[in-house]
Amino acid sequence: MLLAIDIGNTNTVFAVYSGEKLLAHWRCQTVSTRSVDEYAAFLQGVFSLDKLDWKKLDDVIISSVVPEADFHIKKFCEKYLKKKPILVGLDQVPIKVDLDRPEEVGADRLVNALAIKEFYKVPAIVIDFGTATTFDVIDAKGRYAGGAIAPGINLSVEALHRAAAKLPKVNVKKPKSVIGKNTVSAIQSGIFFGYLGLIEGIVANISKEMGAKPFVIATGGLASLFDPHTKTIQAVDDELTLKGLLRIYQHHKKRKK
Repeated sequence: MLLAIDIGNTNTVFAVYSGEKLLAHWRCQTVSTRSVDEYAAFLQGVFSLDKLDWKKLDDVIISSVVPEADFHIKKFCEKYLKKKPILVGLDQVPIKVDLDRPEEVGADRLVNALAIKEFYKVPAIVIDFGTATTFDVIDAKGRYAGGAIAPGINLSVEALHRAAAKLPKVNVKKPKSVIGKNTVSAIQSGIFFGYLGLIEGIVANISKEMGAKPFVIATGGLASLFDPHTKTIQAVDDELTLKGLLRIYQHHKKRKK
C-alpha cells in the first residue's frame, strides 16, 4: 500500500492506495508546528476507523508547499512507519517545465500537471481552488507552461472581513441575484460573480495567448460550486493531486528497477 500526503497551505490530505485503487483518504488542517506524535495520533485513529493497518504500508510519497511542515512529517514517517518518504520536487516529476525559473513552481502545481497529462488530455488548464486560486497551463507537448495565481476565495472573504469593520464574514455561495438587497447578499454576489468573471476571463485570455482551445479542469474545495454555472469548466476532479502523486510514485519505482 502507498500513503500519499499532500500538504497544502490550508489543509493536508492523506490517501492510501492499493495499486490503482484509492482505499481511503482523510484531511486535517495544516499546522506547520504539528509534532511527530500528533501526526501519529491522528493517522492511527483514521487508519483504525477505516480498518487499515499502517504496518502494511510499502511506501510514502509527499507533496508539500509548506517547508516548515516537512521536517515533522518526514520524522513521523521514519519513526512510526519505518519508511523514508519520497518528497516530491522538480527532479521527481517526469514532466518538462517551460519556465524562466523552474525551481520556483510549487510541487502541487507540477503534480496536477502530471495528472492531467496521464489521466486527461492536453493542451489543458487546471484551475485549483485552494488557499490561492491557481491556473496552470499544460501545453500541447505536455509541458508545464506556467499560469496565473490569484488570491483564494476564502482568503479574499477573510481579508474583506478583517479590513472593513462593518462587513460581516459570509459563506461563499451563489446568491439569488447579482444585485444584493442586503450587505450579506451583496458580498456574496461580489465574491461569487467576481470569481466567476475571473475564471472565465483568465481562461479566455490564456486560450487566446496559447492559440488553442484547452481542456479545462477544476479541482479543490470550491470547484463544484462554480462548475454548474459556467461553460468554461469541462470537468471537476477533487482527487487530481492524489492521482498525480500516485503516478509520480509509479514512475519513481520504474526508475529504481
